[in-house]
Amino acid sequence: MCRDYLQPALLIFASIAIGVVGWSGHVLLLPVALGFPVLWSISQTRSVAALVSSGYFLAASRGLPQGVAAFYSSDIWPGLLLWLGASMSFVAVHTLFWTMNGRARPFRYLLAAAVMAVPPFGITGWAHPVTAAGVLFPGWGWWGLGFMTAGLAGLVTRIWPAVAIAFAGPWLWSAAIWTDPKLPEGWRGVDLDMGASLGREPGLQRQRDMIATVRGAASDGARFVVLPETALGFWTPAVARLWTNAFRDDDGTVIAGAAMVDAGGYDNVLVAVDGRGGHILYRERMPVPGSMWQPWRSWFGESGGARADFFANPVVSIGASRAAPLICYEQLIVWPVLQSMLHDPDLIVAVGNGWWTEGTSIVAIQRTATTAWSKLFAKPIVIAFNT
Repeated sequence: MCRDYLQPALLIFASIAIGVVGWSGHVLLLPVALGFPVLWSISQTRSVAALVSSGYFLAASRGLPQGVAAFYSSDIWPGLLLWLGASMSFVAVHTLFWTMNGRARPFRYLLAAAVMAVPPFGITGWAHPVTAAGVLFPGWGWWGLGFMTAGLAGLVTRIWPAVAIAFAGPWLWSAAIWTDPKLPEGWRGVDLDMGASLGREPGLQRQRDMIATVRGAASDGARFVVLPETALGFWTPAVARLWTNAFRDDDGTVIAGAAMVDAGGYDNVLVAVDGRGGHILYRERMPVPGSMWQPWRSWFGESGGARADFFANPVVSIGASRAAPLICYEQLIVWPVLQSMLHDPDLIVAVGNGWWTEGTSIVAIQRTATTAWSKLFAKPIVIAFNT
């Protein structure tokens, strides 16, 4: 009788450990997440597969309750409800596609992985094991993604020990020679430590302080300086004039986060400013569900919330380069970066405003995931975060 419960219990505890370690914020530990498909495949029943999926996802996204509580300045309960709610799509998909049929299992798992990579389920498709491709196959690009996909299919078959051993070689080699992605020549990313005040303090002095920060970052010859998400607050004609005048005699360009507000809601954007003026460079494809993107408002005739542009503007032109922008939440999910890579950009620009994640590993995970994609496709990367 005890043995009937022992294996499921071990699988659940193992899935939790894999979620914690694989998504700890250390890029070289990402391949640990590949243990999840193995545990999913050796689950003896659909209910055990559901519990294994729950354990993995909840452990991987463990920072969410505390982060949401900090964002809303509330107790832990709203964060716990969102945490559990967000896990439902991951668990439902992997429970639905689980099967005892060994021949059908690879196809079923790849279908589940694909469903969790694109909308609508991909909207909460965090902790996707395919992200580990950047560690196992750095520089291999789409070929590396293909080998990773084939490996995931192999991990849910009876030959999974052989596949795991085959993956261990590239993992150890990558760990031995690992180097961080390159910074593009002439670019600088500026990390800030302004907490919740960034983007919320509208005074002229704050804008002047930000301008001085940019000048300091550009003092060593950088032509493109990147500031974090929402660094400029609301993007208005007055703010645009102030920044344009500040750099009228310079040949550099500032790329910074801001918000464009109208009667229907707002866009979370990146703007580009130089001595000739400023313009919207990029509109975020996937804002944070719940706290930013609130599509249910329109169902009740209400306005507000951030707009999601899903598949819009995957690549933008900055000077002579083409960049793949990723704002905050987009770094945790799969389709925005892969859509951008289809257009073969010259670099990745990743920004975020993570003041609300203090005490969690969320920002570290964002950096880790973005770094892994950068390494997979051999693209230089510029990162700018506020904490």
